[in-house]
Amino acid sequence: MLNRVRSAVAHLVSSGGAPPPRPKSPDLPNAPLAQTAAPPEAPRSPPARAGSAAPAKTVEARASFSRPTFLQLSPGGLRRADDHAGRAVQSPPDTGRRLPWSTGYAEVINAGKSRHNEDQACCEVVYVEGQRSVSGAPREPSQGQGLCFYYWGLFDGHAGGGAAEMASRFLHRHIREQLKDLVEILQDPSPPPLCLPSTPGAPGSSDSSHLVGPQSCWSSQKEVTHESLVVGAIENAFQFMDEQMARERRGHQVEGGCCALVVVYLLGKVYVANAGDSRAIIVRNGEIIPMSREFTPETERQRLQLLVRVYDLRQYEHCPDDVLVLGTDGLWDVTSDWEVAATVDRVLSAYEPNDASRYTALAQALVLGARGIPRDRGWRLPNNKLGSGDDISVFVIPLGGPGSYS
Repeated sequence: MLNRVRSAVAHLVSSGGAPPPRPKSPDLPNAPLAQTAAPPEAPRSPPARAGSAAPAKTVEARASFSRPTFLQLSPGGLRRADDHAGRAVQSPPDTGRRLPWSTGYAEVINAGKSRHNEDQACCEVVYVEGQRSVSGAPREPSQGQGLCFYYWGLFDGHAGGGAAEMASRFLHRHIREQLKDLVEILQDPSPPPLCLPSTPGAPGSSDSSHLVGPQSCWSSQKEVTHESLVVGAIENAFQFMDEQMARERRGHQVEGGCCALVVVYLLGKVYVANAGDSRAIIVRNGEIIPMSREFTPETERQRLQLLVRVYDLRQYEHCPDDVLVLGTDGLWDVTSDWEVAATVDRVLSAYEPNDASRYTALAQALVLGARGIPRDRGWRLPNNKLGSGDDISVFVIPLGGPGSYS
C-alpha cells in the first residue's frame, strides 16, 4: 500500500514538481491525454455561419462563434446570443432535462467591447477509470469500479475567445487523466496519513544527506491525504492545460488567453480552483463564504501556482436555498457579494423548494441585475450607474448535491 501511494502521489505533493510526460493521444494531437473508455462528448453548438473548413489561422474566428453545448442553441438562437444591441440573456431550455444537480446557468454577451462573447462554460459528469501498475509493464485499466466527479467551469477569454473555447473542451479531461492513478487510493475509506521519504534530487528535497533515512520525511513534512491528492491532481491539470494552449497557440495561431474558475465535486467535497479574476461564493443560510480570490500573477512562478479551496459538503446539513455562485468578472465588476446574497434570498423565496427551475431563474436574475437596462447613455442599473458592459456568465449550484431537489 505504501509503495503504491508513493508512486501515485510523489509528483502531486512535491514542491513545484511536475509529473512525467504522458504519451500523446492519437485523437488529440499535441495533447497529453490518453485514450479513454468514456463516451465521446457532444459537440458544441454549431457556428452561426455556415461554411467550409477554414485554414488554421481562422481557428480563433470559428471558435469564438460557438456557445456551450448545454444551451442547445439553434442557428437563430446563436445569432440572438451574438447581438450586442439586444443583449438577450441565454439559459438552457426548460425541456425537463436539466444540468447536473439542477444547476442554473445564464449568460449575456458584452455591449460591444469585443466582436463575440469571449466567455465559455462547461458542465459535465466525468467518469474516471482507474489504472493498475504492473512492474515493468505499461499501466492497464483497473478491474475495479472507477469514480465519477461533477465538474463546472467558467472561462473568461482575453484578446479573443480561442483559449477559453479550448479550456472549456479539454480541462476536465486533463483532470480526469490526473485522477486515473489515484482511483484505488481515493476509494480506500481510511488510508493512514503518510509522510513521504525524501528522494535525492527531487524537487523540494534537501541536500542534508544526514537527514535522509528509511523512516525520515521530507523537510516540508507534507501529509498525504485524499484532499491533498485531489488538489494536486487539479493543479497539475491546470499546468498541462497551460502547456497545451502554448503548443496550440504556436501551431494553430489560437490567440488570446483566459481566466479559469473550476468546481470539482468528488467524494463529498467541493474543490474550487481559480486562476484569474472570476469569483465564487457560497451563500449558506444568509452567510457569505468566499471560495476564491482574485488571482492575477505577476511572475512565472506565481502563474504556475493555483489557488484551490475545499468545502466539505458532509459537515453541514444544507437546505435548498444554500448555493454556490460562480461568476465571471462581468458580474462582480458591478455586483457585491452582499448584493448577490440578497438576490439569492429574494429569488429563491419566490419558488417552491422542490422547483428545480429556481436555480436557472436565480442565474438569470443575477445576469440581468449586472447587465442593467438600455437607456440613452448605455446600459444602466436601477441606481443609474453604468451596468456591466462585459460578457457575463453565471452558474448557480445548489449545495444539496445530485438529485436532492429535482
